[in-house]
Amino acid sequence: MADTTVVFKALQLANEQRNAYGLRYNDFARYRKHCANRTHRLRSTLKMTHGKGREFKKLPTLTPEIVKDGHLQLLLLEAERAWAYSQELSALALLPANADQARTLRHSATGRFRRAVNWSTQLLSLSQSLYAASRLSAENLIQVTVYTLILNGRFLRYRDEFDDALIQLSVARGLLDELAASAPTSRDQALATLFSDEVGPEIRYCAHELGRTKAYDIDGIVGEIAGKHRNHIVENCDAIVKKLKSEGGSAAKVGSRKKLAELTWEEQPVPVRNPELVDVLLKVQEAEQRLEGFQQGSSSSTSKKGVAAYDAILLALSDAEDVARKLVEAQQLSGSSSTAPAGARDIQFVHAYIVYQLLSRRIQRDLLLVSALLSSESGPQARGTNQKPNADADANPEQVDGRLFPAVVKLLDTVLQSLNQMRALSVVDDSPDLVSAVEARVSFTKARRCLFLARSYAPVKRYAEALSLIQHASIHIRETHSTLSFLSDPSPSPSSSAASFYPLPASSVSALESALATEGLALKRAWFAFNGGVADATPNKDRKPLFFDIAVNYVALDMGALRARAGLQPVEESQVPAQSASAKVKAKEDDAAAGETASADSKAPAPAARSGLGSLLGGWWGRS
Repeated sequence: MADTTVVFKALQLANEQRNAYGLRYNDFARYRKHCANRTHRLRSTLKMTHGKGREFKKLPTLTPEIVKDGHLQLLLLEAERAWAYSQELSALALLPANADQARTLRHSATGRFRRAVNWSTQLLSLSQSLYAASRLSAENLIQVTVYTLILNGRFLRYRDEFDDALIQLSVARGLLDELAASAPTSRDQALATLFSDEVGPEIRYCAHELGRTKAYDIDGIVGEIAGKHRNHIVENCDAIVKKLKSEGGSAAKVGSRKKLAELTWEEQPVPVRNPELVDVLLKVQEAEQRLEGFQQGSSSSTSKKGVAAYDAILLALSDAEDVARKLVEAQQLSGSSSTAPAGARDIQFVHAYIVYQLLSRRIQRDLLLVSALLSSESGPQARGTNQKPNADADANPEQVDGRLFPAVVKLLDTVLQSLNQMRALSVVDDSPDLVSAVEARVSFTKARRCLFLARSYAPVKRYAEALSLIQHASIHIRETHSTLSFLSDPSPSPSSSAASFYPLPASSVSALESALATEGLALKRAWFAFNGGVADATPNKDRKPLFFDIAVNYVALDMGALRARAGLQPVEESQVPAQSASAKVKAKEDDAAAGETASADSKAPAPAARSGLGSLLGGWWGRS
């Protein structure tokens, strides 16, 4: 038993228990009940109960030789239980309904807080004994020390002993900085940074109450106080820190795979100050590395494996977005302000950054699917099937699978949805060049969508709708040219623009513009050959052929003979309106009479011109 090493990370355990059981939303009652249940289970597991019935059994003394990690967890959870109860009582004392009992509640809260400090002191004493027996690492001992110092410092601040509280909290902050600097993994570093952010505002408050002029300079205060008092507060502190650095150097090789690469936005680092985010972002990093390896080792980027690689990244980014969103909601619901240092990017910025990465990867996947669909129809019977989004198309739409272009339109709809969501992000809205880049891609995608939608209408002879879509696409192309002209750099860096996931060179815009012109001309010719350019898509059976629209239309034609030469059935006589002989004779007599009247009128003298109302209204009143 004495040769086994105890692994006990106090800060990690406290953070996990608090976030999982209520303290994310400041529900101290729920967390206190959880700690009570957990301590009961631990006592039963460790056989530290006082027996059953009325007979009381004294517990054996804990020695470093028989201590397990469960004993340390028990002491930590007892401290957490008492601390949570004190915070719950303090909150109840502030309620107006408990104004009469406020003093009693505050007194009870102080007692519970003192009990929490007592439990944490026992935990520290036992941990120091394990460290002296070489059963506990320096990192674990420093974590227990930091936990005890923070709890004691908060208790002193609660009693308005700001001088002593400032010393305790400053030493704890200094040790947290040492833990962050020598952390073997990014998760351990984020954990130390998280507790540092929580302690920072308390140090500033104590310094302000003590009348310090530079109370806002937390790093300066910590550097001044921690170096002076840490050897008095923590026994053999310098030796423990030295051993911590040596342990960190050996553990860095083991935890190299769990190191998160630095995230940047506009050449500035994106801080990840939460262990939960580190876990999910590590999965994103692994998925991106697999995608890069696949792209380098595969000649075809449109295979199923390439799409599956993007699916893995999207799944990891969705988990990261969910964690970041919960952290933002917890901060808003609890009413607490950001604990990040002044001027640093907070969790809301990190959430917007993750959403941007998620949308960009989704757009890449959809564009990859578009290229895969078009390349699958890249044979001689396809049109517009080049992998480039602006490639020219074949002029025969009827030889392509009718399901191709509607599928492409659906994918481009998804791309447009992602681009519009990206445009609404705060990280995009704060960058004018990025706003113009995203809007240019929105216009370009709308133009592509109109082109493929027009190709969907052409096979069903809906030429009017297809030409209208081509005109809309031309308008979107002009919008694209106009938006790109506002960019200070047409090809900005990938880290600061949409160019990294959606390249849009000027040649692509020009090629799409020429494709639209070619497509429009082909549609006009097909429409004119179909029904002469009439808006009604259904041709009239009785309409003369197209040639006779150009020939002399007033010449009487023998349509029966023409239909016979064309191999068509002759028109039955019942379908032709009959004309009687008497009607023909009458028509001839009327024509002759009209001719005589015209000749007589030409010989008769012209009547005198009438003036006044008679000339204007003669048609109504008759002739005189």
